[in-house]
Amino acid sequence: MAKISAVEKNKRRERMVKKYANRRARLKAVVMDQSVSLEERFKASVQLAELPRNSTKVRVRNRCEVSGRPRAYYRKLKMSRIALRELGSLGYVPGLVKSSW
Repeated sequence: MAKISAVEKNKRRERMVKKYANRRARLKAVVMDQSVSLEERFKASVQLAELPRNSTKVRVRNRCEVSGRPRAYYRKLKMSRIALRELGSLGYVPGLVKSSW
C-alpha cells in the first residue's frame, strides 16, 4: 500500500489538471500559431508559465486504483501487477488465469 499522502497529492494534481485544461490548451494554441504576432505569442507564453506547475498533465503519475502503487501499472486495467495477480487469484478478473509451473 502506498503512502496516503502520495496518493492524495496525485489526486490533487489530477483535479488541478482538469481545472486548468481549457486555459492551458488555449494559451498553447496561441503560442504555437505562427500567424499570430511575436508579442502576443510571448505574452501567451508568459501567461502559460504563470499557471501552477501541478496543472500540467505530465506531473500526474499513473497509480493503481486498488493499492496506489506507482510502478508496474497496467493502463487498460488501471491497476498494478500485484493487485491484478491478487484479484485474478480470487477470480474477480474475468478471463484471467494465473499460471504456475
